[in-house]
Amino acid sequence: MNELSHAFSAYRSGNLVVAERICQQLLSVDGALFDAAHLLGVAQWALGKKDAALASYDRALALRPDHGEAVFNRSVALYELKRYEEALASYDRALALRPDHAVTFCNRGAVLYALGRFEEALASYDRALALQPGYVDALSNRGVALRALRRFEEALASYDQVFALHPDHVDALSNRGDALVQLKRIEEASASYNRAIALRPDHAGAHLGNATLRLLIGDFTRGWPEYEWRWRTAALTPRHFSQPRWSGAQDIRGKTILLHSEQAFGDVIQFCRYVPLVAKRAGRVILEVPGALRGLMRSLSGDARIVRSGDDLPVFDVRCPLLSLPLAFGTRLETIPSRTPYLRAAPRYLEKWGALLGPKHRLRIGVSWSGRPTHKNDRIRSIKLASLLPLLDVDATLVSVQKDVSGEDAKLLMEQKRIVHFGEALEDFSDTAALISHLDLVLSVDTSVAHLAGALAKPVWVMLPFTPDWRWLLDRNDSPWYPTARLFRQDDTRAWDNVIARVKDELRNFVQGHQSSSISA
Repeated sequence: MNELSHAFSAYRSGNLVVAERICQQLLSVDGALFDAAHLLGVAQWALGKKDAALASYDRALALRPDHGEAVFNRSVALYELKRYEEALASYDRALALRPDHAVTFCNRGAVLYALGRFEEALASYDRALALQPGYVDALSNRGVALRALRRFEEALASYDQVFALHPDHVDALSNRGDALVQLKRIEEASASYNRAIALRPDHAGAHLGNATLRLLIGDFTRGWPEYEWRWRTAALTPRHFSQPRWSGAQDIRGKTILLHSEQAFGDVIQFCRYVPLVAKRAGRVILEVPGALRGLMRSLSGDARIVRSGDDLPVFDVRCPLLSLPLAFGTRLETIPSRTPYLRAAPRYLEKWGALLGPKHRLRIGVSWSGRPTHKNDRIRSIKLASLLPLLDVDATLVSVQKDVSGEDAKLLMEQKRIVHFGEALEDFSDTAALISHLDLVLSVDTSVAHLAGALAKPVWVMLPFTPDWRWLLDRNDSPWYPTARLFRQDDTRAWDNVIARVKDELRNFVQGHQSSSISA
């Protein structure tokens, strides 16, 4: 048996390290051995050496650029490394070599989905199914794409096709639960998640879906423990500490606890309310937050030391992620620590923004219409600035509370000039808090601005999609987290026009009520 055959034999028998070593030895003697370079990449991939595998595939393709399998393997590596644009180009190259390869079309769809190009992803999945009818993974992924396009009934139909071929397809069961939640078919969604978990008890996606469903309907007793599964999904990267995790049960008197952020700005703002409660139990609290929130967090009671994410951490004894604090405190709907304000704008920022705003002649209504574009639900929660133009008829001054504005919205702001916009003057959340403090009301979609206004005890009206994020619960017009919040929800048409029309009517009442109060005074 020659050395290359030995390498292939070792690979097939699972001796990956041996296969890798033989290929490296062969290539050190003759760098033009395509099969050795390609097998080296395959073995390294199986060993979890993703970057090394990609380099080996590139080496192999430098020798044989038209080798379809090597191009395919390279594409897979690029996708797993989250180099999506390169992965897409690589899959297109693979299809040029093998135009009838259904798996390549399916994988290409996954890349397009990751890029947020959902219509194109759907088309790629459909092409895979045209080539290979009954291709279960393509059917399942097709359902995911349809869900992203808000075509939920069609997504369910795609999952039903999966189950006809593979009744126990766990990923499809979990994804079906997600689609059913969007349709508010709660019992069916719960059954779908539970079936997935019964089949695969360690399926993190099904557990997380079940958790957010429980939290959405206010079942915190079951929701918070399940929500810990978030750390086992690809959505979050667990942080590794030698210090133990605080569960709420351990006595931490005299100890230093690290509370650390984990998700978006709004999550930090919503759950930092627990910091003073932890401070009553601990000897010392360290709160780690993104730099843009550091100044604002100094207004929390409890004398926590605020550090910026990425900086060296002080010595501590135990730690807890911010969104695990409701579990640690056994929070139920009726025990949410809802007293506001728990955040406050600093005096020097209040003075700065009072000067920037100038004399007040009419009520000031803050508006925030879009969130972070990379948020997984941004297509559902954000709106275009143009949607808010009917509100200009209200006798009030509209003030943008947006720092970052997209090209289309920025152009509109420049053209109509009737919404006061400060943009880059909002350097961090200390500025945003001070600006909000000078307003009479904040109108926002589901963004950090809504959470901040609520935390400041400012009247805030939140415009929500038909099925909102779990933090806003289902089918109620108030929030147990924020006493000053009022919620305006889409109806089953999932259109924003009706929401804006209701908000406009209520804004007129709000303004007239304040004008009447001023006259009476």
